[in-house]
Amino acid sequence: MIRFGISAAALTAVVSCTPVQEPVQLHEIYQRDSIRVGILNSPTSYYIGADGPTGYDYELSVALADKLGVELELFPSYQREDLLQKLDLGQVDYIAGGLAVTDSRKQKYRIAPAYLWRNEVVVYRKGEKKPNSFNDIKTPVLVPKDSSLAETLKEVQKEYPQLQWQESESEDADELLQQVEDGKIPYTLVDSNLLAVNQRFFPNLTVAFQVKEQQPVAWLLNNKADDSFWAVLIEFFGQTYQSGDLLSLEDKYFGHIRRFDYIATLDYIKAIEKDLPRYQPLFEKYAGNFDWRLLAAIGYQESNWRPDARSATGVVGLMMLTVSTAQTMGVSSRLDPAQSIRGGSKYLQRMVERIPERIQMPDRLWFAIAAYNIGWGHVESARVLTERDGGNPDQWHEVKQRLPLLQQKRYYQNTKLGYARGAQAVYYVENVRRFYDTLLWVDEKKKTEQRLDQQKQRLNEQFGDKAVNPIEKSGNI
Repeated sequence: MIRFGISAAALTAVVSCTPVQEPVQLHEIYQRDSIRVGILNSPTSYYIGADGPTGYDYELSVALADKLGVELELFPSYQREDLLQKLDLGQVDYIAGGLAVTDSRKQKYRIAPAYLWRNEVVVYRKGEKKPNSFNDIKTPVLVPKDSSLAETLKEVQKEYPQLQWQESESEDADELLQQVEDGKIPYTLVDSNLLAVNQRFFPNLTVAFQVKEQQPVAWLLNNKADDSFWAVLIEFFGQTYQSGDLLSLEDKYFGHIRRFDYIATLDYIKAIEKDLPRYQPLFEKYAGNFDWRLLAAIGYQESNWRPDARSATGVVGLMMLTVSTAQTMGVSSRLDPAQSIRGGSKYLQRMVERIPERIQMPDRLWFAIAAYNIGWGHVESARVLTERDGGNPDQWHEVKQRLPLLQQKRYYQNTKLGYARGAQAVYYVENVRRFYDTLLWVDEKKKTEQRLDQQKQRLNEQFGDKAVNPIEKSGNI
């Protein structure tokens, strides 16, 4: 028995395409009580984060499994070719991994509705000579093997016969970007979304020129399957878009990284190494229900981790508390780093508690951070404007579009608290999110290096100086 309500239109489409065919694929999914997903292990699709599995495609797949009422069975891989092979053999129901819709893929696979768009750009290292077109590139461009990027270069070569490129079998797109950052290779062609993610960690990466614009990204299904599951996906993506959940998810993973500031990113990475160690124990001590790295990100946005910071508006200290907020939070000295961090953490928790319980994470957290900046009353005013516009006042990606309206008289004169610097609050939240993501990456990288050093030390203690670290030997460091 089908437990997922397919719309009449979708059923009509299925029946008209295959009038005598049984819904075999959907039936098999319910028979095994699971949906099998081949998913690319990458920062934009699926990875194991600090709190467990996460990623854009992963969360979409979880939502689909919930809709169907079945278990989610993951088959992660670092290689697209491995996923495509699993799909060809019928070992997975679909594959997800930021896959661009190309002519060759359309011929071989059934394409689900597009859920994301990307540009393809040539990337080089800041400070090197910028190529303005493929005419300026004299060395091979490296791209991952069997990727849509290789297909793009094959097409481009028709216009630029001198163009050379190589398909790397061992490095994925993230690794090639790091090689450009390190100066080991001069160029790569990359998905603009992936570049935006990596620029927070590798600030010297910069765009030389754009090759393709607004390429659709979609899941792939086996072309031999019947229409039953494909019809479900059409309805699923339609409903997810109509509800705003798809846009909310896109904002969660990409909404805060569209804007990139080279100097600010460099300064932040330096500050993590130089200044943060002095205050990290305090952030950890007073984090409460929050990740200490989120609290640290707010602290950097507020003061650049300067305990004596002051603003023209009268806020003071590492977490930049007002006099009234400090008094309410029990802070006697705003210049004392420990008291400031403790007070900032308590104030952020108070903002979270003021938000209606029906608002889920992470939107709940983004609202709280905006309220930390301009107060909950002004955030509530923006939510009222959102509802008046027919938007969803419980979704951050909707409300952040209305917050800047609080600076326009024709809008703020009809709100309870009047004028507010709403655009600043949006910028504030997105900065905090970027700083938090970067700190997560740096902290996890540091922990990995420490584990490797400890492993090497144990091997040396056991076998002496002749010991070989198996991780080093494999070339995976």
